[in-house]
Amino acid sequence: MSSLEKSQRDRVSPGPQGLGSGVSNIPGVSSARSETVTQRSRLKTASYTLGQRASFWVSAGVVGHTLWMGAAPSMTYPIYAAQWHLTPTVTAAIFAVYPLMVAVVLTSFGDVSDYVGRRVTMLLGLSASLLGALIFAVAPNVAWLFAGRAFMGIGVGLSVGPSAAAMVEFSAASQSKRASSITTAAQALGFASALLIGGALIEYAPLPARLSFCVLCVILVALFVAAWFLPRQTAHETLTRWRFKAPSMPVGTRKTFVVSAMAVTTAYTHGAVIPSLGAQVAQDLVRSTNVLVNGAALSLFAIVAGVVGILARPLPSRVSMSLGALASTGAMILLASSVADHRLLLFLMATATAGVGYSLLFLGGLQGINAAAPAEHRGGTLSMLYLVAYLAMGSVASLLGVVATACGLKVAIDLGAGAIALLCGVTIVLVASTRTSRLERSSLRTAGSLVHDRPTTHWHGNVRNPQPPESHLVGWRRQR
Repeated sequence: MSSLEKSQRDRVSPGPQGLGSGVSNIPGVSSARSETVTQRSRLKTASYTLGQRASFWVSAGVVGHTLWMGAAPSMTYPIYAAQWHLTPTVTAAIFAVYPLMVAVVLTSFGDVSDYVGRRVTMLLGLSASLLGALIFAVAPNVAWLFAGRAFMGIGVGLSVGPSAAAMVEFSAASQSKRASSITTAAQALGFASALLIGGALIEYAPLPARLSFCVLCVILVALFVAAWFLPRQTAHETLTRWRFKAPSMPVGTRKTFVVSAMAVTTAYTHGAVIPSLGAQVAQDLVRSTNVLVNGAALSLFAIVAGVVGILARPLPSRVSMSLGALASTGAMILLASSVADHRLLLFLMATATAGVGYSLLFLGGLQGINAAAPAEHRGGTLSMLYLVAYLAMGSVASLLGVVATACGLKVAIDLGAGAIALLCGVTIVLVASTRTSRLERSSLRTAGSLVHDRPTTHWHGNVRNPQPPESHLVGWRRQR
């Protein structure tokens, strides 16, 4: 071999640090090939990552599963009561384990998604929800039901805040109201699906106490697979390690948080009356042994809530919360009257009006807190909001179950309706006492807050390229 040929061979052969890499030692060629390899690697990773729109709707699916998990056992409670001779107190206790466990998880891990990412936290939540549904599908006795509800609560507690925050972050800039509206509709869809699909399977399919949970397991597996391909790194993760700390509100958002939390809590308290006691009321008034018919009567609440959640998106948060409180008060009057007079029409009117009230209260509260919460603490702030709501729902559900056993269903309904009406009054007072300018600025500042409070995110195909604010550039570059 000539000296010239040997020199050319040495110039293109891989060096000791690049064996098998095919990277040339020729100046310029090495960097170009390295850049090509890096780009190919990024494209390979990006091909398994969902884009912005798909990520938004997968997050909406996770949001929807939270209310599905809450309402899933509602149609099977009468079956359990008949098979295992359960009292209303035990039935209400099974229901109450769920929101109380959600509250425990939110207290301990409410802000964890701000540190480890929305995707990881949602996957953990879906795993726990799947385990809870599996336990219900094979439950041999009432003790298993308590365990299943506990795991369902863990799953929802881990995923409810991150999924709502992810919907804001995967939405287009200045589209926070759209995210709040779709969140409301997704929850309503999950609730209605639990009642209608569960009712149909219980009535017309074999294994009435188990098959509906088997179907739910399949849906959760599909949702888990979709969530697996969410972006692994977002521009909204806090650049410090997570550590356990007591729940807290970001500075400057406390007044808005109090008003929003009261509105959302009032909305969620409907769940202590409609799914828990409403199934028995519907069965008594409809006078039908068909579980699907009874479920359809209850699902009117969710269907109306979903429609209103979409249509009421343009309303300011103050208007939504005020109108929602008024509608819920009227619904509770109709509900108490329907039980006293045994009139089905009044009950249907009550559930529909309660759906309007729930939707407006939840939508208004969510809009207010989404506009005010800092992007880097959005997951923790939303989790604390849900913490207050679930604590109230669990407490009211437990109390109403005891009252129903001791004093009868009518007294429990009257007490629950009175409690919700009282909360509605408090919500109206808080909204009225808060300066208009403050809440309206929070609502109208949504576009600006999304632009300035959270890093700008560009999407190229399926590749997400977050660009953080200047104040975080140093830490962001270090993290990347």
